[in-house]
Amino acid sequence: VQLVESGGGLVQAGGSLRLSCAASGHIFTDFAMGWFRQHPGKEREFVAAIARDGGGTDYAYSVKGRFTIYRDNAKTMVYLQMNNLKPEDTAVYYCAADVTYYTSTVYDNVDEYDYWGQGTQVTVSS
Repeated sequence: VQLVESGGGLVQAGGSLRLSCAASGHIFTDFAMGWFRQHPGKEREFVAAIARDGGGTDYAYSVKGRFTIYRDNAKTMVYLQMNNLKPEDTAVYYCAADVTYYTSTVYDNVDEYDYWGQGTQVTVSS
């Protein structure tokens, strides 16, 4: 299984970015998907998750109302639209996949996930 993130970069506070994650090597609809981020010197933290069927989503409190996770099962892609970015959103963002039987369940625990991408840097300047 391979997960490849793209779309990170440098943006001013208040701006927007869209992260993309391309998945390959397994049936995409077997995966619940998630986005996590890691600030320097800190543990990886949950950002957003989406169920296998795309019907369920969950967000960290700090990003709720600003970030949107969605998936395109036909393209085997998952996205994270990030609006109204803040300097505290600066981090390395990781895409993750969890092989699960449950079609509508979302997972916010880093230990649930089976596969990870290499990460993409997002930097928000003030």
